[in-house]
Amino acid sequence: MGVSSLFPVQIAVWQETVGPGAFERDLCINSPTGSGKTLAYALPIVQMLSIRCVKCLRALVVLPTRDLALQVKEVFAAIAPAVGLSVGLAVGQSSIADEISELIEKPNFEAGICYDPEEVTQALQSSVDILVATPGRLMDHINTTEGFTLEHLRYLVVDETDRMLREAYQSWLPTVLQITKSNDDILFSSTHPFVPSIFDSLRTIRRCGVERGFKSKSYPRLVKMVLSATLTQDPSKLAQLDLHHPLLLTTGKRRYQLPEKLESYKLICESNLRPLYLVALLQDLEGEKCIVFTSSTESTHRLCTLLNLFGDLKIKIKEYSGLQRQSIRSKTLKAFRDGKVQVLVSSDAMTRGMDVEGVRNVINYDMPAYIKTYIHRAGRTARAGQAGRCFTLLRRHEVKRFKKLLQKADNDSVPLYSVSSGSIESLRDSYNSVLEKLKEKVELEASRKRKLRSKFPKMSKNVETDNQKG
Repeated sequence: MGVSSLFPVQIAVWQETVGPGAFERDLCINSPTGSGKTLAYALPIVQMLSIRCVKCLRALVVLPTRDLALQVKEVFAAIAPAVGLSVGLAVGQSSIADEISELIEKPNFEAGICYDPEEVTQALQSSVDILVATPGRLMDHINTTEGFTLEHLRYLVVDETDRMLREAYQSWLPTVLQITKSNDDILFSSTHPFVPSIFDSLRTIRRCGVERGFKSKSYPRLVKMVLSATLTQDPSKLAQLDLHHPLLLTTGKRRYQLPEKLESYKLICESNLRPLYLVALLQDLEGEKCIVFTSSTESTHRLCTLLNLFGDLKIKIKEYSGLQRQSIRSKTLKAFRDGKVQVLVSSDAMTRGMDVEGVRNVINYDMPAYIKTYIHRAGRTARAGQAGRCFTLLRRHEVKRFKKLLQKADNDSVPLYSVSSGSIESLRDSYNSVLEKLKEKVELEASRKRKLRSKFPKMSKNVETDNQKG
């Protein structure tokens, strides 16, 4: 992978998870965006699973979006095969039947013999050791997929924890915790009804991960690792995870930390000309790879449409939002990674945790309402020790609020970035015609949507619900 040394968070997690006293406590990891959190948990999990290679699902990583899950799966896939482990993905990108064929291994029964359906079901087993999943598709497999089981689960990773706890996602967390707790109660009860030989074999499989509890107390348990760049330290919220003597690992004294080499700037705009300030800024950046953040999917779509109506920008600009199908988002993201698209216009939900090499600039077209949002947006640049810049477009009445916001991250001195007044004036002439074209385009799209809904009401509703699930 070209990794010659580890980042601080990776070293800290490694020391708590490998060797004597490994995983004695569940881990809460609070570290800035781009500091290497994914590899921090992937390395020790692969290392520990490789010690006893029994083919069953023993590690589960749950993330809020499909694109982020794909990214994490790629990290595991780069290291797991070297020690004979396989990694699966459950995100709803393909049909559930295709996912089942990848996740569940069917038995090789002799042809021509009629087998009892219950016998066939019991013979099904996992094809993967590690599963990376989004909550919705995970629940689909738990509820409907024959042969899918969490009974051997030893490691649970909840990435982007603050968001995962804030949104219910079909009650996936209580379901997983209840299943794993019930398994422990059944398999290690002194009144277990199975005969000793069967119990011993089940126990052997069940103990194929961690065998240490707190302070050398030996008993199997589900080990949990929770991570975020803005991890909550509210006990009432963390209580949902049922953590075992949790240990907080953080790379600094403050909860909210910005990347070390990030430069932050504010750009003060006239309210009615904000799009022109954005266009002028993009011209100043001369095609550098950049993400522009808005406050909603609707704003994302409208702003991207508007920017593309300026015909002489010479910059490839694409939308990346939950209003799009997964296949379109994946294609857009690939083009952005490859440099075929220079500017991505996005809402917050779609890019949390995303790692795209070479993003030099982040632009907050809409000022974030919370410091958490600012940190996750800014964290798309200045990753892994690289330099980056974050520009925030502000109306005059927002300047004081923005200063208070950044004080929470110990950053109250943000220099002013100015675009030339000549650039703004040169764009004024075309602005009115651009707004007229935008209005026509929005009305045309609305008309098409109304026709689609009237013709296929059920289908359009399902598409919208699927997109909202991410």
